[in-house]
Amino acid sequence: MMISAQNHTTDVIIIGAGLSGIGAAVHLQKHCPGKSYLILEARAAMGGTWDLFRYPGIRSDSDMHTLGYNFKPWTAAKAIADGPSILSYVNETAREHGITPHIRYEHTLLAADWSDEKGCWTLTVQTAQGEQRLGCRMLLMCSGYYNYGDAYTPEFAGREQFKGQVVHPQHWPEHLDYRGKKVAIIGSGATAMTLAPSMADAAASVTVIQRSPTYVVSRPDRDAIANTLRKFLPESWAYAVTRWKNVALSQYVYRRSRKQPEKLKQQLLSLVRKELGDDYDVEKHFTPRYNPWDQRLCLVPNADLFKSIKSGKTTMVTEHIKGFTEQGVELLNGQIVEADIIVTATGLTLQVLGGAQFSKNGKVLDFAETWSYKGLMFSGVPNMVFTFGYINASWTLRADLIAEFFCRLINEMDRQNSKVCTPELRLSDMDMPPRPFIDDFSAGYMQRMMHRFPKQGDRAPWLNTQNYASDRKMLRHAPLNDGVMQFH
Repeated sequence: MMISAQNHTTDVIIIGAGLSGIGAAVHLQKHCPGKSYLILEARAAMGGTWDLFRYPGIRSDSDMHTLGYNFKPWTAAKAIADGPSILSYVNETAREHGITPHIRYEHTLLAADWSDEKGCWTLTVQTAQGEQRLGCRMLLMCSGYYNYGDAYTPEFAGREQFKGQVVHPQHWPEHLDYRGKKVAIIGSGATAMTLAPSMADAAASVTVIQRSPTYVVSRPDRDAIANTLRKFLPESWAYAVTRWKNVALSQYVYRRSRKQPEKLKQQLLSLVRKELGDDYDVEKHFTPRYNPWDQRLCLVPNADLFKSIKSGKTTMVTEHIKGFTEQGVELLNGQIVEADIIVTATGLTLQVLGGAQFSKNGKVLDFAETWSYKGLMFSGVPNMVFTFGYINASWTLRADLIAEFFCRLINEMDRQNSKVCTPELRLSDMDMPPRPFIDDFSAGYMQRMMHRFPKQGDRAPWLNTQNYASDRKMLRHAPLNDGVMQFH
């Protein structure tokens, strides 16, 4: 295999040309205009999640006034946007800000080694021409938190017996024809709830099979306040007001879920009963065993799922699966759900930093042995920041804050004439009890992989608060010279 070396050391390399990576590049150009940078993207196109997923109805379950960038107003009438619209927004951002020439497509990060002697990262990157070595002083990881190539699918007994087609939403066939077909969707998350009404009009029938229910909330796909404000205010003002309003609302709901979980639960369920009627078994199909926001709430725009259920086009089945048969899916209660197509909307496979191997002075790093500094750096690991957004709010709210912090850090290093910055444990931190990187969130896809992520402690700055108000103070305004961040 050909390995080529590049002697030039770039100031910054960003890994990933998705929503986070493109946004980070804009912040970098604005706040650190003299720095050279590259974006390495493993796939052949930008957009990340919004280019990868192509299943029917693909959309955001966050409003675009908070999922959008803080520097680029979302001006479309629909606030709950479909995947192609979000992808167009990302591409438009890259074009407007001249980001595109900095992207290197089909460049997959295989490994990264930090050298104390050189004071830089050396990246091993797979390209169509073979492996390359690239150097950078600062590394910003915007590769997301799940494996793009390997989706999560449990083992189903008898899968080989099924005569139809089995599809995972992460690898949706381009020309899958489900017209007039019986479709069984396995899953209880946002993907399953999106697929069902989107496929129901063309399919002969759609059955959603869930092991246990999730909280499902209906919301208009258009923000009336935002659309009204744009008639009277400049776009940037209207966007800022709407963004503030939506952040405040989401934080209020989340706080209520922590302080008054039972009361919020009953309010959410009453909304479902209002949609489906008193005769529908809401207790069985839409009442989870956990409290609201112990897992992410599932948003459906304009009650499309509920309308599909009421029309008889979509059927909810809540039961454990015994296995597959020739005809479809057999449940533990003996029921057979007949299907021509089975969609396994069973979740994601999480991975740390895109699955690349990291080392320091040639010694492999195990991030599970490190502590999370402000939810964006690792103890003892120099000159690297990673982007991990919110699981209880829009991802981009935190991605923007992390990009701003990254720029602050670079400018502080220049001010101090430092080449290296590393968060290091203080003596007073040595007795910290470890907690998971994402705490108080019971979703299976998180629980399966949290042991590979860094630990968080019980005191600042070793916290991943998942709280926008706290993060704004910590990442925008807190001193960088905090006794933990060491500049060399």
